[in-house]
Amino acid sequence: MPEIVKNSGNNGPPVPAEPRRRPGSRWRPLLVLVALIAAAFYVWAKTGRWPASSGASNVNQAAGRSGQGANAALTPVIAARAHRGDIGVFVTGLGSVVPVYTVTVKTRVDGQLMAVHYQEGEMVQEGASLVEIDPRPYQALLEQYEGQLKRDQALLANAKVDLARYATLVKTSAVPEQTYATQEATVAQDQGQVETDQGLIDATRLNIDYCHITSPISGRIGLRLVDPGNFVQASSGTTLLVITQVQPTTIVFPIAEDQLPQLRARMKNGEKLIVEGWDRDQQHRLATGALLTLDNQIDQTTGTVRLRAEFPNQDGSLFPNQFVYARLLLQTKHGVVLVPTAAVQRNANTTYVFVAEGDSTISIRNVELGAANGDETEVTSGVKAGDAVVLSGVDKLTEGARVAVQVQENVPPGRQAHGK
Repeated sequence: MPEIVKNSGNNGPPVPAEPRRRPGSRWRPLLVLVALIAAAFYVWAKTGRWPASSGASNVNQAAGRSGQGANAALTPVIAARAHRGDIGVFVTGLGSVVPVYTVTVKTRVDGQLMAVHYQEGEMVQEGASLVEIDPRPYQALLEQYEGQLKRDQALLANAKVDLARYATLVKTSAVPEQTYATQEATVAQDQGQVETDQGLIDATRLNIDYCHITSPISGRIGLRLVDPGNFVQASSGTTLLVITQVQPTTIVFPIAEDQLPQLRARMKNGEKLIVEGWDRDQQHRLATGALLTLDNQIDQTTGTVRLRAEFPNQDGSLFPNQFVYARLLLQTKHGVVLVPTAAVQRNANTTYVFVAEGDSTISIRNVELGAANGDETEVTSGVKAGDAVVLSGVDKLTEGARVAVQVQENVPPGRQAHGK
């Protein structure tokens, strides 16, 4: 407890006496200073620099707070420059992959299925062996017809000898003319029998060939429909397998009849029209081909006409009967003003963009749009090349708002920038 010394005055309160210092208390400031110096040397040994003084730190923090306060009124946005470039005008239609050839293989002869020489789903070349049907019954029949042909050929030769003899005798009236005429008919009859035998032999040989079924086209084989050991008949129409040509393949898709005149005009000029095949989400391009032909009539129920485009399909990305979007390049516009599609804003009345001016303020401009192709859109009025259109951060923007702009200067790949 500190001592209380009475005040010498009459009205003042009692004044506490000065506390007595304990022994050693005068060394405490010196110990604290030594500890701070040791800590500073420790930081310098670890980091290679002296720690900032508390005063400097306070000044820096104060400066940072003042800078934040100055920028608090600026809305950060990301913008991109409008530029001149080329853009394609595409006509898009949902179609399907239609193979050029699809062959349903059936048997032409009756017999037991002896062997299958293919794997399900594999690619086969034209003329490759696929299925073997038991040929032995037809080989036996062939031998029978060949024997019959030899017999009839011998009869024909003998009839011709008799005819030659009768021809000599009839001149001397040794035999009646009726006998000679009869022998002529016999020779003709035997000749016909020989030709019939030859036809039976040819037909049997053809049936033997039909026992060895080969691929009529190059393509991909589907699933096996009949297993070895089964008896197949031509009259039943049983399908043995299906082969589909996939290289090349085609896409059949519709376009509106209003676009037909421009399309026909370009086709009459002999131009090669590019068609792209995209997946159903229109996110990945599957293949690129060319327009092959168009249908001969318009579907009155939909007001569309069907087109067929051919694709090499070397990588097999297009699968038969697959639903795909086909994009027909109808026209290419050169040197037009392009902006990112993400910069285009719409409401119930108009289409507009936010433009970041040079004084970091926002200007709202109504625009008219032309062709659109993925990430880029043509602007026909309202924006010129070089303007910075806002991509993100537009939800809080108004006319004249002050912004902190980060401009993306890169030009989208595949676009060639032109001067203003």
